[in-house]
Amino acid sequence: METENSVKDLVVNVTSSEVQIALLENGRLIELNKESSQDRPCSVGDVFLGRVKKLLPAMNAAFVDIGDEKEAFIHYLDLGLYFDAFDKFVRGSNPNVNMESLFSRIQIGPVLPKEGRIEDVLKQGQMIIAQIKKEPISTKGSRLSAEISLAGRNLVLLPFAQKVSVSQKISSSEEKRRLESLVKSILPKNYGAIIRTAAEGKTAAVLAGELRSLIDKWKTSWNKIARSKGVELLFTEFSKTTVTLRDLLNDSFSNVFVNEQNAYEEIKDYISIISPEQEKIVKLYDGKEPVFDHFEVTRQIKSSFGKVVPLKQGAYLVIETTEALNVIDVNSGTRAKTTDQEENTFEVNRLAADEIARQLRLRDMGGIVIVDFIDMDSQEHRNALFKYMEELLKKDRARHNVLPLTKFGLMQITRQRIRPVTQIDTAETCPMCHGKGKITSSAVIDEQIEEKLSYLVTEKHVSTLDLKVSPILGSYLSRGFHSYVRKWKKKYKCRLNLVESTDLGVLQYEFYNEKGEMLS
Repeated sequence: METENSVKDLVVNVTSSEVQIALLENGRLIELNKESSQDRPCSVGDVFLGRVKKLLPAMNAAFVDIGDEKEAFIHYLDLGLYFDAFDKFVRGSNPNVNMESLFSRIQIGPVLPKEGRIEDVLKQGQMIIAQIKKEPISTKGSRLSAEISLAGRNLVLLPFAQKVSVSQKISSSEEKRRLESLVKSILPKNYGAIIRTAAEGKTAAVLAGELRSLIDKWKTSWNKIARSKGVELLFTEFSKTTVTLRDLLNDSFSNVFVNEQNAYEEIKDYISIISPEQEKIVKLYDGKEPVFDHFEVTRQIKSSFGKVVPLKQGAYLVIETTEALNVIDVNSGTRAKTTDQEENTFEVNRLAADEIARQLRLRDMGGIVIVDFIDMDSQEHRNALFKYMEELLKKDRARHNVLPLTKFGLMQITRQRIRPVTQIDTAETCPMCHGKGKITSSAVIDEQIEEKLSYLVTEKHVSTLDLKVSPILGSYLSRGFHSYVRKWKKKYKCRLNLVESTDLGVLQYEFYNEKGEMLS
């Protein structure tokens, strides 16, 4: 459970194909995000100019083409209060119009009636501005909202809105009034805003600077809207790294480790804008071993994403995920029993609750989660476990609801579902037997490696090589003064660097040249 003294580290692993972001609390993996370096799929926060494809009067909703293979879905209630203003903006925009003037002269209101019908507002083929609020899940397309918002560190900008609201987490009434008055005084016409908790104590200069950057971002979409009446991505959220920093950064953040220069510069520049006093926490990692291995992220991923998740002293969880439901079973396993069966069961259930709260965030599990705790006779213990789970989930950013345990020991948790559950296959196919159950004898593995090395040096004329192996094989090849590695360097007169990686199987090995290219 997080305490006031808990230390958060963000570890960013940049590879050629993706960026992996791990959030650690006191060294324990809490959240894991991935962002592909290839074409982005539809992501939460992305804003599109979409085309209405089909109306669904029975559901009071519509399908919208946003360029994804699955058509997106928007409900009437997601059109927002002032959809009419956005619609006038889209219809009135063209390359010959002054977009600044068009935006400012549009009258906001009246609001859409709550009991209205989708067919009275949208027509097939109509172009609308829409933002993704839920990513595609399984066979379902993205869920859209036509109420656009641009989130910053301290403010959320709301185009075509009239309200300025303040986070309820700011307790001081005087500070709420100060912030509300300040933001109202600097907001241009036809903009609203939500003042976030992080804005507490911030100066007018900081808030005005962030407001300008958010308005500039919104304005970057105007030329696209004016020149294109086809489906188009208008703008995206920031990268997942900066979004994670924006939402989580606080005084307990101690380090942000990045293993790549460009990403390091980007993150450092971003933090210098949103929180200049914390710019020094960004550090470029240049260690010899992979950054995820150094901070034991790889090991925690492999132990945390399997179907069976071990707890302390033999207890474990079994996690099953389907499209509609997540089921978690708590088992005491071989855990040593105390003389007090009830106390022992309560202790195991508390351990399980702690790990379950972590797993919900780690896997980003959404929808309905059913937890089958070990049965407890004491109503006092059942109530205490319920309150403990509520307390654990307070630090979860996703909206959630926890129900008390039933008499059968079942707890129901509902959690905001905005993207598919993160699933990582932690089972490995043996690279030596390819799943057949038999591998080459470990006694001859050194001969195989030497044979490959000889071919690369004498036939391919490669003089500098990295030999990537598992830590177990690495220890075997480098042990002692007369190690295999030392012998091969001398025999083949080459530069041979041994690199250990937990990504490889026990007897798996790979050769790389000095450019980092794998040699076959």
